[in-house]
Parts: sequence; structure tokens; C-alpha cells
Amino acid sequence: MQGYQAGIQGFRTAGAEILGISTDDVETLTAWARELKLDYPLLSDADGRVAQAYGVLMPGRKLALRTTFVIDRAGKIRHVEQGASAVDVTGAAAACSRLGPHSARPAR
Repeated sequence: MQGYQAGIQGFRTAGAEILGISTDDVETLTAWARELKLDYPLLSDADGRVAQAYGVLMPGRKLALRTTFVIDRAGKIRHVEQGASAVDVTGAAAACSRLGPHSARPAR
């Protein structure tokens, strides 16, 4: 999350928005955003429906796999990073740059 915060200007220049989505509750995410000094929204998927819809909910658990999606404004998934590479903003930043201004928003 801090890597995305550190690179936020590059995403904004590319016309992208960063949204963090977690299966944590709103209170936990609010505290986490404050602690990490994040300048982008963290959204709660406490029931796991979003993680399930995107195929990243761990079977039998209320946890999502660490995944970064770059989704264009039409709602099409354009780039996916999973596991350790999802923490590195390089892939998502490059995908947003390729799509051009006002065409992508990375969701993490």
C-alpha cells in the first residue's frame, strides 16, 4: 500500500485512480489508512463478494489473495499481478501508462 502511495503522482499523471479493497472491516481499514498516511480510498469487502467475483477469495477462508488489477474505464481487466509482484507497483504503473490518460484505474 505504501508503494502505491509513493507512486501516486505517476498514477494520477496517467489518469488512473488507486483503490484498495480488503476483506477487513471499515474500522480496521480506516485505522490502517491513517497509520500508513494513504491518500487513496480503502474499501471494505467484509463479506468477500468482490474477492469471490474476481476469483481471488481463498477457498474456505475469509481472505483474498494479494492481487492487483488494472481495470479500464469500460470495466475490462487489462492487467493482473498476484502474490509478491502485486506489492511492486511497476507492473500496474506500466499498464496504466500504456492505456493512456483517463482510461485506467488500478484496483488493489
